[in-house]
Amino acid sequence: MTTAVAQTTPRQVLADLLPASRVRDIALVVGGAALTGLAAQIAVPVPGSPVPVTGQTFAALLVGTALGAGRGLASLALYAILGLAGLPWFAEGSSGATASFGYILGMLLAATAVGALARRGADRSVVRMAGAMLLGEAIIYAIGVPYLAVVADMTTAQAVAAGLTPFLIGDALKAALAMGVLPAVWKLVNRES
Repeated sequence: MTTAVAQTTPRQVLADLLPASRVRDIALVVGGAALTGLAAQIAVPVPGSPVPVTGQTFAALLVGTALGAGRGLASLALYAILGLAGLPWFAEGSSGATASFGYILGMLLAATAVGALARRGADRSVVRMAGAMLLGEAIIYAIGVPYLAVVADMTTAQAVAAGLTPFLIGDALKAALAMGVLPAVWKLVNRES
């Protein structure tokens, strides 16, 4: 009696649709870091908070989802390292270990998590994409808010009020955009195949 064993192979992420090479991977990692740095410049100050609303979290989650866990992590690590080294591409043209640097650390892990979920098909449907984006945002806040509390000498309640609550509506809108765009791109790619 034989038993059939189903082999599962990781699904492709959008970046895998490009011809494979080291040059491709390097270009994607650098491009993802640059996209995140550019999106960070779209910044709106929040009264009472040292953290502005930016396009940075959207870019970080998009990079992780489109590039996959490994390249997404590498891209956000490059972004963080260059910003720490003085490149002024964190929010509002800042660099170094700012009060919002904890969110950048969270973005490293979030990009990795959503990239791993994308490999399992989370970017193929609106519902699964919603779950991936929710998880990614939760990871960013789970690291960013406590970091803000420590660096800015705030209580937990103050850090939540300054570093979480004002951003929930904007992050919901960014997640909705990603939930619509990424599954639509896959539908388009599958139609052209």
